[in-house]
Amino acid sequence: MNLQLYEILPSLQPFISMICTMDCDQDADLRPVRVLPDACVELFLSYTSPPVALIEDRLYVNSIVTSRMSRAVDVRMRKGAGCLAVCFLPGMAHYFFKPKMQELSDVVVPLSHLWPGMVAELEDRLAMAATNQARVAMLQQYLLQKLVIEKEDRQVTYCLNQIALCDGSITVQALTAATGLSQRHLSRRFQQCVGLSPQAYIRVSRFIRSLAHLKKYPAVSLTEIGYDSGYYDQSHFNREYKVFTGYTPGEVASAPHILC
Repeated sequence: MNLQLYEILPSLQPFISMICTMDCDQDADLRPVRVLPDACVELFLSYTSPPVALIEDRLYVNSIVTSRMSRAVDVRMRKGAGCLAVCFLPGMAHYFFKPKMQELSDVVVPLSHLWPGMVAELEDRLAMAATNQARVAMLQQYLLQKLVIEKEDRQVTYCLNQIALCDGSITVQALTAATGLSQRHLSRRFQQCVGLSPQAYIRVSRFIRSLAHLKKYPAVSLTEIGYDSGYYDQSHFNREYKVFTGYTPGEVASAPHILC
């Protein structure tokens, strides 16, 4: 599969971490890949006639929105498929979609359900574009049209920044104290903007941090990586990996079909 990254417009950079094209020009479907949770919403826009992908053994023909908030999914891209992929930063997809984010958590939704009346035209225009660079430019203009700045929740944004700064080690109690919100109120706001409760988001953030350690420090022992990532002990580390990936940390580190 050919994957190419593209520059993001400055006005979209606060909301999007990555835009890329994915072209599967192999003679056969790609082998299944287990894609791990990353607490992000992703948009896949098709510009070819072959279906986009098989996700959990279900065939998706047209453009989709997916989120892996708290569980892994098995994905197989179809031969001849080509699509644009947009990865939104955690908590930033709600600026572009009307549903509350908990409605999109851990599901795959046809984009036509979220952007009714415009997806077929967009797919046709992308298919007719001469280059992938032109497709990316076209998509970014569409995203700017869908962006609703007025939906900003500054207290949730503050909490997301604090969780990132503390590498996921901050407590919900510290967040409620800093924002002046009750735990119930903060949880409701998080569910609407992020798709997870604050506690669940902190938990996934710790897991994501440990994945980064696994990739960056392959020679470091798993026990040390677990402690450095904020897990209480090795059994806690192993349990969380079983929940989020279906595998132990060691299996995740060595398995070629797992995409971290």
